[in-house]
Amino acid sequence: MSRYKDLYKNEIVKAMTDKFGYKNVMEVPKLDKIVINMGVGEAKENAKVLESAVADMEKIAGQKAVITKAKKSVANFKIREGQAIGCKVTLRGEKMYDFCDRLVNLALPRVRDFRGVNANGFDGRGNYALGIKEQIIFPEIEYDKIDKVRGMDIIFVTTAKTDEEARELLRLFNMPFAK
Repeated sequence: MSRYKDLYKNEIVKAMTDKFGYKNVMEVPKLDKIVINMGVGEAKENAKVLESAVADMEKIAGQKAVITKAKKSVANFKIREGQAIGCKVTLRGEKMYDFCDRLVNLALPRVRDFRGVNANGFDGRGNYALGIKEQIIFPEIEYDKIDKVRGMDIIFVTTAKTDEEARELLRLFNMPFAK
């Protein structure tokens, strides 16, 4: 069982109940899923680029990635409807807690000039979005074997009803928010 799952079951539920005064344990917000998305704009010219992005994503997440396709044609971007333009992974359960643990304790401290993640990435409904500029901060990616440095979006979907509740939940998961 994941260290973060144990942490949630014990300390986080108690701390959240004390701070927000929940009457029932089921009211306490929890992490629902983590979605990792990587847009690969160069995939329209070269399909090999998308394959390497999918391989990197699968190493990072420990789960099979899904290729995302364009919903509409956009002439300015030279994209046709149905064209493969990126990949994504949705993590739930044990893999979600393991990824959260690795992100907070291993990957984020490896970011250059790291002063904490932006605390304004909440959407108003208790979800948090975080952008990473390079995939090489993850220990699973071998620096010598990457063809190009790519960024990704990581979205934490919670059951929290407000941003304040979600911020406190992620803070209790040791998310290093900038002061």
